[in-house]
Amino acid sequence: MQILTHLSDILIPAIIFLVVGYGLVSRIKVYETFLKGAKDGLGVVVDIMPTLIGLMVGVGVLRASGFFELLGSLLGPLTESMGLPAQLVPLLIVKLFSSSAATGLVLDIFKTYGPDSYAGMVTSILMSCTETVFYTMSVYFLAAKVTKTRFTLSGALISTLAGTVASIFLAGRMM
Repeated sequence: MQILTHLSDILIPAIIFLVVGYGLVSRIKVYETFLKGAKDGLGVVVDIMPTLIGLMVGVGVLRASGFFELLGSLLGPLTESMGLPAQLVPLLIVKLFSSSAATGLVLDIFKTYGPDSYAGMVTSILMSCTETVFYTMSVYFLAAKVTKTRFTLSGALISTLAGTVASIFLAGRMM
């Protein structure tokens, strides 16, 4: 394990050195290229900022209105029979839109049920096995100017379902 620790301490500076060295050998103006890339990156941030704000405000409104709790209580009996506690339904829905809002729900679940409870275990695994589907699609497709998404949404939702099933299965095995 010590070898991995020392390797990771060396790896990032080595990669930076290789990139800068390659640029110098290739007679590329490394600093100017870096500044151009940073400027282009800021342009992307400006382009996607309205989408990010819209997603965060929408999730905040739905969470504050109690909609997610209502949805959890309605879908809870169905999800409980599959091993997903009803209190995690809002987390699963919010995670599709915003990871930071989902983190707030995770902290609430940990406070209420504890991180070592079944709900806490499913929550922990769920957060690492699922993606913020709508956030990621809106940000990356907007930045790359993708207009034909084809099967992206269905594939992402299927992978989220697979991550959810894996979370339930793994948490059940740990308890």
